[in-house]
Parts: sequence; C-alpha cells; structure tokens
Amino acid sequence: MNIIGIIAEYNPFHNGHIYHLKKIKEKYPNSLIILVLNGYFTERGTISVLSKEDKVKIALNHDIDIIIELPFVYGTQASDIFAYQSIKLLNELQIDHLIFGSESNDLNLLNKIVDIELNDPSYENKVKQFLKEGNNYPTAMKKALNIKEDINNPNDLLGISYIKAIRKINPTIIPETIKRTTDYHDILSDQEIVSATNIRTRLQNNEDISKYLPISTIPFLNNISNDNLFSLLKFKILTDKDLSLYLDVDEGIEYRILKNINISKSFDELISNIKTKRYTYNKINRMLIHILIGLTKNDNQNVKLDYLKILGFNKKGQTYLNKIKKDISLPTTPPKDSLLWQYELKAAYLYEQATKKKLNNFDLKNIPIKKG
Repeated sequence: MNIIGIIAEYNPFHNGHIYHLKKIKEKYPNSLIILVLNGYFTERGTISVLSKEDKVKIALNHDIDIIIELPFVYGTQASDIFAYQSIKLLNELQIDHLIFGSESNDLNLLNKIVDIELNDPSYENKVKQFLKEGNNYPTAMKKALNIKEDINNPNDLLGISYIKAIRKINPTIIPETIKRTTDYHDILSDQEIVSATNIRTRLQNNEDISKYLPISTIPFLNNISNDNLFSLLKFKILTDKDLSLYLDVDEGIEYRILKNINISKSFDELISNIKTKRYTYNKINRMLIHILIGLTKNDNQNVKLDYLKILGFNKKGQTYLNKIKKDISLPTTPPKDSLLWQYELKAAYLYEQATKKKLNNFDLKNIPIKKG
C-alpha cells in the first residue's frame, strides 16, 4: 500500500481538489492519503473562507484518510518554510510519495532548479544582490538561476520548495506532479474547474458559485475578508512602540506602515499604499497578520515543531496510525508550554474576530474528528 502525502489549504475546497484526489486514486487505487492542512490563515496571509474544523470534515467526506495540522506559525510564512515543515510532518507518518499540483507539470525542470539552488554556492548571494536591486523574490530567483523557463507560478514555486525539503529530510520520498488545469490568478473563467481566487472573488460579489465546488461545501463558507480585522490592526499599529520586532517587518518598512495607516480605509488599501516593487502583496499581507497576532522575530527563532496534531481520520487512517504510533517521534498532544501551540490558539481567537463565530473549541478540546 502506497502512503501518499498531500499539502493543501482548501480555501475553499473545490472541483480542482476533487480532480487532484481523483487522479491520485486512479494511479494508486490502494493508497492511503495523508493531508497536511493549513488552517485559519493561508500561506499568503489571508483569512480562510473555511474554518479549520470544517475543512477537516470536508476532507474526510472526500475520502482523505488522515488529516494533520500545519501550525499557524509555519503556515503563514514563505514557501521554503511552509514546505519544509509540511514535509517534516508528513515524514513522521512515513509517506512514500508527495503529489502536488503544478502549472508546468515538468518534474525535470523543477529538479533542475533545485539542483542549482542546493549545489551552486553563489546562488544565495546572487538572490540577495538581485533583491537589493529592488526585485521581488520570484524575479530575483529567476535571475539568479539564469534560466529561460517561466517559473513565476504559485504551484511550481511551491513544488520547488517541496522538492528541496524532501532532499533535506528524506530523499526516498518520491515527488509527483498533477497538471494544474487553471491559472491561479484567473478570476474570469467559467469552467467547472476554476481557481480558488476565482471562487472567492465570486463569493465576495454574491455570485452563484455552485458550479465550481461541491454543493455540500457551500453551507460551511464564510464570506469574509481581511477588512474585518482592519480596526484591530490599526489599533495595534498605532499603539505599539516598535513594529520592527515582528516577523517580516524589515528594512524600515515600519515607517511606511505608520505613515499610511491613518490615510488608509481598508486592509487592501493599506497594502496598496505601502507596497513596493520588492514588497509584494503576499509578503505585506503576511507581515500585517504577524503584527496582528504578535508573532515576533525572536519567537519565530525560538519556536520549534514540538507536536504533531492529528485533526481527523477514518477507519483506514486509524488502523494505519495504530500501526505506526510507536514510530512517531513527536507527541500528538501539544505540550502546555509549547510556543507553537500558543500561537495556534491566538490564530483561532483572531479567526473568531474575523468571522464573528465561536470556533476555538475545536482547538481547545484537541479531539480528532473520526469518520465511521
């Protein structure tokens, strides 16, 4: 039996995710699928339209066997950190394949890039130099790699990070790609499989989205945006003595934040006002969420992966967990003094403020959802 690892945010769960699972089961019909799930906030720093608990229920209803948590601290950072900790968790559960979506669907290209990044001693210095010249990270990366192929695609960039993490953690894990059928940035397509961005845009515009995702998912959706947290963010920025303490607040950008907070009327307007060529929308979004949560650079350096939280499983998954439980090195109950766990609870409380719903019991009880 193959043990397949997948990594997802399900923001929201849609037809493209069903396609992904279908392709896995076609190729590996007797496999067990383990999902590392990013919860309340996304890697890009936005608020998820589905709660963590509802994502777990949906995943179980679509025959994912085990769901484990990617903690907030790692789930809202750049792709290399996001990927490394995800693979580290999956490796604890002894996966033999990682299967992910890819725009290029070209593993040779992704491996070629990883070879350069890991083996060229000048690569990191080149990236830093191109960043100093005002390029954003994807552009600096491409220039440092000196390749012709277009790699500025979200899933390919994540795929590169996944492969790097696999090489460092357990090279026996086999990475595989599934061709992504839609453009992540597309908000106009009307096919049955469209991007999550497309669906979220239609949701915000009160358009019918029933064509693009399972009908059973719709009741779980929260029609929210970062603006629900803007007043809290404004209070935090105006009353905090030193914003530079927080993760991702670098190179004096705190002065741009302070300069623009009073003239900005929304979360997106603030991002637009402080955005530069180097500081992308996603980087600023993550930065502002870290300010809101209070995630300091010091805490980020001291935090460690000190638990593996199982969010849900079915009968097949439970049997497998019982089989390997003695081999899992991390505790499955968060230690009371875990800094990682403290920030996870903060994320749950902040998500409640964004949704105006009582949702943190799922984290406080720490009881996996069992199907069957």
